[in-house]
Amino acid sequence: MRGLPKFADENLIVGTEGFSDASVYRLRDDLYIVQSLDFFPPLVDDPYLFGQIAAANSLSDIYAMGARPITALNIVGFPDDQLSLDVLSEILKGGAEKVMEAGAVIAGGHTVRDVEIKYGLSATGVVAPDRLLTNQKAQPGDLLVLTKALGTGFVTTANKAGRCPEDVLAAASASMAMLNRAAAEAAAAHAAHAATDITGFGLAGHAGEMAESSGVTCVIELAKLPLLPGVAELARAGNQTRASASNRAFAAPNTLIQAGCDELRVEVAFDAQTSGGLLLAVAPENAAALVDHARSLGATATTIVGHVDQRREKSLVLVP
Repeated sequence: MRGLPKFADENLIVGTEGFSDASVYRLRDDLYIVQSLDFFPPLVDDPYLFGQIAAANSLSDIYAMGARPITALNIVGFPDDQLSLDVLSEILKGGAEKVMEAGAVIAGGHTVRDVEIKYGLSATGVVAPDRLLTNQKAQPGDLLVLTKALGTGFVTTANKAGRCPEDVLAAASASMAMLNRAAAEAAAAHAAHAATDITGFGLAGHAGEMAESSGVTCVIELAKLPLLPGVAELARAGNQTRASASNRAFAAPNTLIQAGCDELRVEVAFDAQTSGGLLLAVAPENAAALVDHARSLGATATTIVGHVDQRREKSLVLVP
């Protein structure tokens, strides 16, 4: 993106800088809009479930900014010359019902013929300036709270190879299809300082981005990471995604992995997630209440997984 034109607009509050989850534009002094776009090919065979997961994933960026989703546009690539349009209908139905659950509306979209199915949303939300969250304000002393269990990359990789037990896939699918609405509500209620959603760069990658953007060091305690059912067994069997290796290589210059770390849990930290939870930096006196609040709203895997330090030599530290 270095060669692209630079936009100068005083109303663009958050743009492409700082590893942000979505853009933020000021409409009025008391109202910002938040916009994001995401889409990908199927991770599960059920088209309705795929639509739900893709929509939840797309809306996650809006929640990560503290905003309320209001509209969404469908983005579709579909091989209509190879598959029945009934498949597309189920994908769109799954997505629409998830958008309805979020209290937003599907306002339209665009479809193109493609050799591979792809689906997602361009999502828009609104937020008051004093409720805006970014990944840029984590503070030394904060605790780090994660709101979903990890391991979807291992599960979807194993599933593609026909090596994933049905109950393990079902648990991961339910997690991926769950909105981050509860997490966002808890973050707002307990004055989280910073937030990001955990997706393709894995927990370690997104925590590292939060640390870099905030000028701090994030310390992740691997033993505290919540894992989806069956993930440990799939990880031991070598069901890593290709993205996990690239995530680890990209993060390596700014990451310290302390001696004694369980290698399996290190792999989990770099596992590429789909529709993962929010990572929240919150004052220590508010962390326990935030966890309890999120769990009471259905985000039952919510856990304190680390803390924020003054900036060290490395921006991310993984400890046993």
